[in-house]
Amino acid sequence: MADPTRCQPAEPAPTDAEPTEAAGPTDAEPTEAAGPTDAEPTEAAEPTEAAGPAEAGPLAGWTVGITAARRADELAALLQRRGADVLRAPALRIVPLADDGELHTATRALIADPPDLAVATTGIGFRGWLEAADGWDLGDDLRAALGRAAVLARGPKAKGAIRAAGLRESFSAATESSAEVLSHLLDRGVDGRRIAVQLHGAPLPGFVESLRAAGADVVEVPVYRWLPPADPGPLDRLLDAACTGAVDAVTFTSAPAAISLLERAAERGRTEELLHALRRDVLAVCVGPVTAAPLDALDVPTVWPERMRLGAMVQTLTAALPARSRLLPVAGHTLELRGRAALVDGLLRPVPPAGMALLRTLAHRPGWVVPRADLLRALPGSGDDEHAVESAMARLRQSLGAPGLITTVVKRGYRLSLDH
Repeated sequence: MADPTRCQPAEPAPTDAEPTEAAGPTDAEPTEAAGPTDAEPTEAAEPTEAAGPAEAGPLAGWTVGITAARRADELAALLQRRGADVLRAPALRIVPLADDGELHTATRALIADPPDLAVATTGIGFRGWLEAADGWDLGDDLRAALGRAAVLARGPKAKGAIRAAGLRESFSAATESSAEVLSHLLDRGVDGRRIAVQLHGAPLPGFVESLRAAGADVVEVPVYRWLPPADPGPLDRLLDAACTGAVDAVTFTSAPAAISLLERAAERGRTEELLHALRRDVLAVCVGPVTAAPLDALDVPTVWPERMRLGAMVQTLTAALPARSRLLPVAGHTLELRGRAALVDGLLRPVPPAGMALLRTLAHRPGWVVPRADLLRALPGSGDDEHAVESAMARLRQSLGAPGLITTVVKRGYRLSLDH
């Protein structure tokens, strides 16, 4: 479903695995690339209901899932400040730099045979590489090797890390795009040149293979690697919530996080349920187009900001999610349906799940009489006793707090009292 809030800058080349994005921290370095403590799975929190009617924040009544590991606290705070309930489920964990044998091997190879060129794709990754080298007593040797190379930065964060290391960049991509860095290298010619490429959580096959095809000797530097979470419990709870409509949006700050959720769904045989939910009821919010790519490939609608930063992603979500809600003039009031609550004249009214099921069914045909049998089928776990509808309806009316919104039509059913 197209969304007017979606910003779609020119799609980067497939090699542009925006660090914050694609495989890890890139532009916003908002999330996934982090130290080992950041990658610890966090227990999915139970959303809490508001105690009573209150002025609603822009995300009040909505539940948002977070798949990030790094900076999850910051993202949760941004969402909660706007009124959202949050379910946290890290989709990834990160191999600590100092424990990564591949990084150690690549570092020694570059010290022994220094590169002509080096590409820094993320600030946090480049800093982490140098810190790991310091821990191996190789830091001075690595800085000396890089000091003899032309160092290229994928964006301002990488450039800042290069300068903080006492080095100087020879080029910085204005678009924060790996595709721009690749184009610059190919234009200047790389035949016979030795190039160190700092990866960011996942390989960059298009980028690396293009350089090799042009004659370069490329050394891949894996500064961190993604693995599935050690405890899949929180991710499973988020997956279940998405499939059953218990969350209204899921945020992704890296392509591997999206892939991890999809792979977990496949392992549990819930792929079709998840895709159905993401295509219809659950909004997928990404930090940028590369993060969105695995979902786009499966025809899942996504929204993402023009500026690939954590705060900008939250702003995009804050605009996009309420735009999906329904506003109905009912019995002289304005009724808005949200994920776990209704707004009556702008006041938040938490509604139990059974009541929300009834309210959504009525709102699907506002002003029309909905038979009790149809409402009974809409109730979660309903049997065949229509008295369950009467009990749930009584609680729904009490939750809404405004008389006359729902009319009983004797011997027929109920209707939402739509203003004409």
